[in-house]
Amino acid sequence: MKRIFLSAIVVVAMAFTTQVHAQKNPMVGGAAMYPTKDIVDNAVNSKDHTTLVAAVKAAGLVETLKSAGPFTVFAPTNEAFAKLPKGTVETLVKPENKATLTKILTYHVVAGKMGSKEIAAAIKAGKGKAELTTVQGGKLWAWMEGKNLMLKDEKGGTAKVTIKDVFQSNGVIHVINTVLMPK
Repeated sequence: MKRIFLSAIVVVAMAFTTQVHAQKNPMVGGAAMYPTKDIVDNAVNSKDHTTLVAAVKAAGLVETLKSAGPFTVFAPTNEAFAKLPKGTVETLVKPENKATLTKILTYHVVAGKMGSKEIAAAIKAGKGKAELTTVQGGKLWAWMEGKNLMLKDEKGGTAKVTIKDVFQSNGVIHVINTVLMPK
């Protein structure tokens, strides 16, 4: 009887550990995101972020996003990039457009580690809207629509955070459904 009881405890403990482990390592693009890895090392495993990873490489931002940070990255999916006018991504990744690509990508990054709780606190402090300064130097605005965290760029475009709080060793990623554009 004791053996069955102990076995049941072990099974319950293993199930709980697996659940906690799954919560700590959210799935993005079919891959687990590990808080012990940096932003780049996690992003390269997401099948939903291959365009973003290629753009980061073309812009020469890999080492920056592998550094200590911390960074808050609003990471557009492949589908977000596909919303851009045809040929835009192919044009941006050309070496002669590196400065423009860098400007767009760094517009998706905020210095510091802002999880959804910190963003919510900033929204509350701003009476319903938070203004965020990107590492590119531009502004983003965050607010809630129901349970959805929304972002507005300087050109008036909006993006929805589809996966929040993907914590990394050097910051946090929030997956978004639209590419944000600076002025």
